[in-house]
Amino acid sequence: MQGRTYYLTTIESWQRESLRFTTSHYIHADPNSPIAASTKILAMVEAEEGTHNSLSTDPDWQEFPHALSSKPIPQSAAEALEPHGVSAFATTFEATEVVGKNHPILRFRPL
Repeated sequence: MQGRTYYLTTIESWQRESLRFTTSHYIHADPNSPIAASTKILAMVEAEEGTHNSLSTDPDWQEFPHALSSKPIPQSAAEALEPHGVSAFATTFEATEVVGKNHPILRFRPL
């Protein structure tokens, strides 16, 4: 079964795993930071359940709560996405709406 999940990761981690995804999109967490392997990104990954299970156990991939959940995103993710206007205690839906102003494909949309 295919599913979409949002993660905070790095360009290097995304490149290492990207062959396992059906589709994915990402945006730099801080658009003003220099581009490097360690640059943090917000990634939306569409993949099968096994891929998501594997990524959720990888410390390089910080999984966000489901977009329709009322749980806030991790504080470290909110801090990383602050340059986009994401505030502390934002939910995944709220964060993706804000980031979606710069990258519309990252907005939550049901499968």
